[in-house]
Amino acid sequence: MPRFFPEGYVPAMEQKQTEKAIKYVKDTFERELSGGLKLSRVTSPLFVPRGSGINDDLNGVERPVRFQIGNLENREMEIVQSLAKWKRMALADLGFKHGTGLYTDMNAIRPDDDLDAIHSIYVDQWDWELVMAKHDRNLEFLKQVVRKIYSAMKRTEFLVSEMFSSCPPTLPDQITFIHTEDAQKQYPNLTPQQREKVLAQQYGAIFLIGIGLPLADGISQGGRAPDYDDWSTKTDDQHTGLNGDIIVWDAVRQDSMELSSMGIRVDRETLLRQLQIRNAQDRANLYWHKRLLAGELPQTVGGGIGQSRLCMYLLKKAHIGEVQASVWPEDVLSEAKTLQVFLM
Repeated sequence: MPRFFPEGYVPAMEQKQTEKAIKYVKDTFERELSGGLKLSRVTSPLFVPRGSGINDDLNGVERPVRFQIGNLENREMEIVQSLAKWKRMALADLGFKHGTGLYTDMNAIRPDDDLDAIHSIYVDQWDWELVMAKHDRNLEFLKQVVRKIYSAMKRTEFLVSEMFSSCPPTLPDQITFIHTEDAQKQYPNLTPQQREKVLAQQYGAIFLIGIGLPLADGISQGGRAPDYDDWSTKTDDQHTGLNGDIIVWDAVRQDSMELSSMGIRVDRETLLRQLQIRNAQDRANLYWHKRLLAGELPQTVGGGIGQSRLCMYLLKKAHIGEVQASVWPEDVLSEAKTLQVFLM
């Protein structure tokens, strides 16, 4: 009985066609995303200086890959884990105006990620960031941006289905917004991951709002670093958080799949508050944090959209290794070989 692939799984297309389809998905979605949000493509770094505060700390426990540059007096660098903070700095340094933004191909290595059907130590995503007005620091503005991203996914899905008949569209017409606090009240006996699965299956596509702050049961829906997304601002009498995840129902795996993590970014007040919540006030002395606290960085909303995951979802694949080259456990490789599934 299969352990890592669905029972009876057969890929929707062979490998050469898959390679062509991957490029088509990526080219199409980039065009739809940049047009929908007025984003310009920029070149981003693969590594940043250690100790600058520019690298993403994720949940605060993941180890970044580090190396020294011999020709620069052994200066220590880190492979990026994401570009959440770098993008905001780039918007300031490149002089982007209100209502415009950037996107970039982000390639990262996360050696502490658990390998499974949708997780790899290699992370490839479209990182994007948009300059916003101060008065747009509200939930309705965040929802407007989410709807634009979801529309880009829907248009891409349609065009992919036109080009590759084995990949029919399955996304619902609208994305459903659900707050993590409401989800916890509705399903108090389920874990956060179980709630995601139930809600994704029920609605097809959801934006789960409020990731990072512990809920009523003391458990957070997911981890967030204290210095990029705003997860601590009270949005009304019942809800907290100006960030969230786009999650869809993956019919191939019969499970939920997160496609994007995003949010309104911290301002000066929020940064100081969240650093205090996480007992990380020392970060305020880092280069990036000093620039934000000095008012040198614009107000922004931004996030990341998984390239391999979007390809996996739209091309009806059961394992991320079918659309991405990385390293996989031997038992996964063995089962894939038995099922005649090609893993890159």
